[in-house]
Amino acid sequence: MEIVFIAVIILFILVYNRTIDKDKFINDNKKYFEILREDDYDFLVYAKYGDNATPNVLFQKRITYAIAAFFIFMFLFIDDVSLINVILSCLVAVGIFKMPYMQLKKYYKAHLHQIDIMLPYYLKSLEILIQHYTVPVAIGKSINDAPDIFKPGLREMIEKINSGDSSITPYMDFANTYPVRDSMRMMRLLYRLGLGGQDKKQERLLMFSRTVSNLQAKSRDTKYKERLDHMGNQTMIMLVVTGISVMLVILASLITSLGSAL
Repeated sequence: MEIVFIAVIILFILVYNRTIDKDKFINDNKKYFEILREDDYDFLVYAKYGDNATPNVLFQKRITYAIAAFFIFMFLFIDDVSLINVILSCLVAVGIFKMPYMQLKKYYKAHLHQIDIMLPYYLKSLEILIQHYTVPVAIGKSINDAPDIFKPGLREMIEKINSGDSSITPYMDFANTYPVRDSMRMMRLLYRLGLGGQDKKQERLLMFSRTVSNLQAKSRDTKYKERLDHMGNQTMIMLVVTGISVMLVILASLITSLGSAL
């Protein structure tokens, strides 16, 4: 155990003195660190930071901070070498590594409805373009006006389609990357919309349009319900505050009256 502890401390000193390049170390072992990467990490990063986010850079920072935390705690326990302290250092490193991911999950849950309702409105604008262009061309033309969260996935989808993949896979990959409400079903409909002749396209476009309209109606209902709930909560708070204020005024009046009587 002492040998392992000393080796860790020496490695920390080498990294600290830049004898070992930590960035090069992380890049050389990237395939091992990628095992730790959560399946929905990229989606959550784009959901919070938008199209300009860099999930790879943020993930590398998570690894750097976790390793640094491990080294620091190992250094703090240098006078008390034990298996418990090594395990404690590992737990701290895991906590540091997981904390940014948990914050992203918390943000997504707090803004879940807002992110979900983006898809129907994007699909509605896409539907208008599909009336004049093929599905892949329409998707390509829609990217600039799409919500920032969807832009990286749309670009990746178009790249796969343009490279010759005519299967449903690019559409399903997009749905898996952005697991928002009804994304799977809508991507299947979008794929089928690009199949067949012009007569079938009109029939499928009509079905696609009806489905998108239903999703928009659900989104409006959700927003309306949230607004009503918010107004109801505000009204309840006002009533409670008003009631407490009236009671305090009455109590103050009674105390004043009793003081005058005495």
